[in-house]
Amino acid sequence: MFKLRFAESQLPRWAERYSYTENDGRLRHVVRPAVWSRGYLRRGEFLEICEWKTQRSKSRCARNSSFMVETISRAALSTSDEALKIDLLRTLHGVEWPTASTLLHFCDKRPYPILDYRALWSLGYDKPPRYTMDFWLAYLAFTRGLARRLKQDIRTIDRALWQYSKARQRQTRHAA
Repeated sequence: MFKLRFAESQLPRWAERYSYTENDGRLRHVVRPAVWSRGYLRRGEFLEICEWKTQRSKSRCARNSSFMVETISRAALSTSDEALKIDLLRTLHGVEWPTASTLLHFCDKRPYPILDYRALWSLGYDKPPRYTMDFWLAYLAFTRGLARRLKQDIRTIDRALWQYSKARQRQTRHAA
């Protein structure tokens, strides 16, 4: 189902070259510990993560009340059921598979990859497939397995997949 377009041994090198302009440091070092401590997202944190992932859904995400964000995120972050976690988050306005995976990535104590078309391209998908629960669970298992095998954290895996796609797709476009 997933096949790296580059050798696994090159993964750290691609992660080091990660060049996304939006820094995730505040999300990892400020928002994450606060969410871990209290067990749920506050509305401002939710909106910050959603905006980091995509500007396109900003207005839809803003339709969520503080109560909804706190209640849904508390339930999602407290369950061990992988399918329920992402399904709960997807009940929030403006939150589809990629944004839900980003919320889990930054807020859950377990490692979660960010579902992104660039990462999927690096895993052999020329265009993103239709997202389903089976696909999500397979992607989750694959990326966690890759992280374990290479002794890397999930953020390193994400960065490498994203950067490889950015670099290689650009080269392919220029060559065409």
